[in-house]
Amino acid sequence: MSQQLSTSAQRVQNALQTLGLSVQVVELPDSARTAIEAAQAIGCQVEQIVKSLVFKAKRSERPILVVASGSNRVNEKVIEAEICEPLGKADAAFVRQHTGFVIGGVPPLGHSEVLETFIDEDLFQYEEVWAAAGTPHAVFCLKPDDLPRMTGGKVVKIK
Repeated sequence: MSQQLSTSAQRVQNALQTLGLSVQVVELPDSARTAIEAAQAIGCQVEQIVKSLVFKAKRSERPILVVASGSNRVNEKVIEAEICEPLGKADAAFVRQHTGFVIGGVPPLGHSEVLETFIDEDLFQYEEVWAAAGTPHAVFCLKPDDLPRMTGGKVVKIK
């Protein structure tokens, strides 16, 4: 693929290469901002979409990343038990400040800072999954087994 990637997508491609993963970021003509849009644009099941959701710990105000299957809703109580404090919503400015990416394009890696990360165990039932790659139009395909190494995250039951 000789097509030039956007700056944000190239940042994700570089992070993948740094980890030694031979994974190719692709930019789609259609939006992949939501899990449903991504699944339709790629042609896979919604469950195979990796949602990278950023939350804000209420007391410490640190960012918490939850890497979830596209069909799953995060049970915030589970994550609160893991981080030992209440969890809150992160607004767009908070997400961009801590990841360097816009909502709808947040990848599971390549952030501007290290994020405490939790990975949905349901992703591991698939041979391949698809994650955002820095923009609402960029994605990459990966093996679920690459997620812990890619994110440094802990695998948990999130629902």
